[in-house]
Amino acid sequence: MIFANPLYLWLLILLLPAIVWYIMKQKKAQASLQVSSTFAFDKLPTTYKAYLRHLRFILRLGVVACVIVALARPQSTDKWENQTTEGVDIVVALDISTSMLARDFKPNRIDAAKDVAAQFITGRTHDNIGLVIFAGESFTMCPMTTDHAVLLNLLKDVQCGMIADMTAIGDGLATAVNRIKDGPAKSKTIILLTDGTNNAGDIAPVTAAQIAKSFGIRVYTIGVGTQGTAPYPVQTPYGIEYQNIPVEIDEVTLKQIASTTGGEYFRATNKGVLKNIFSEIDKLEKTKLTVTEFSRREENFMPWAMMALILLICEIVLRNTLLRNIP
Repeated sequence: MIFANPLYLWLLILLLPAIVWYIMKQKKAQASLQVSSTFAFDKLPTTYKAYLRHLRFILRLGVVACVIVALARPQSTDKWENQTTEGVDIVVALDISTSMLARDFKPNRIDAAKDVAAQFITGRTHDNIGLVIFAGESFTMCPMTTDHAVLLNLLKDVQCGMIADMTAIGDGLATAVNRIKDGPAKSKTIILLTDGTNNAGDIAPVTAAQIAKSFGIRVYTIGVGTQGTAPYPVQTPYGIEYQNIPVEIDEVTLKQIASTTGGEYFRATNKGVLKNIFSEIDKLEKTKLTVTEFSRREENFMPWAMMALILLICEIVLRNTLLRNIP
């Protein structure tokens, strides 16, 4: 609900001084009678009129309040949006090898990547987005969809160890290309996120990049990992322990993939930087949207005016019947 004349609502503040005045008046308006003893009055019952004696004032306040709201002209609005949009097809290719459990990101790389990717997906309301995961092999976790609620639920379920370990960057990229190449949108983008080097799979990363280029697909690559060493999970006879191991990311290959397809390479050294990278990609791959908005406003002051009239009638009736003053 909106108001055509919202300044009138400030008049409601005047009800507060009126209430204070009424309370002070009641204290001074009490009649007194001196008698030798109140014994005769002690057992007299308290009638309902004693409780209703303030009702007339309350009704008057209600009348004034309703009139003020009616003067402010409350209105309800109906809006329709006629949107013409050229959607962008996007596939997020996410590395889920066990190295993504390294804790140079908080709480770890995989959870930080999922959190930032979820925020990115939420902001791409009109885009067709899919999810590919890869480690020693790759598969489509979620096909291209505009139902982002389903996509986010599947992203939430992604965990390291779902498929054989190692890092098949080329296979992951090829699977993403195969999933997005037949999409209806003119603009097609793959966001490939990994923290290692290609050491598995049947397709070389550069070959997959050439395939992506042939379909006009732009690939943004993100290397995840701090500079120097990072605490990696290592299986020991006493269970899993975290040991500082040098971070090795094949930045040369990732840069080559990006340059071949017309994308960009980014290096994320912490979750904050990763969030900024996704924000930058979001600006580069923004959907063009034309919105034609129609709105209709309907006046809703009449119910308030009717309420004021009803309260006024009730006050007049009570004043001349049950709550009539004796001269």
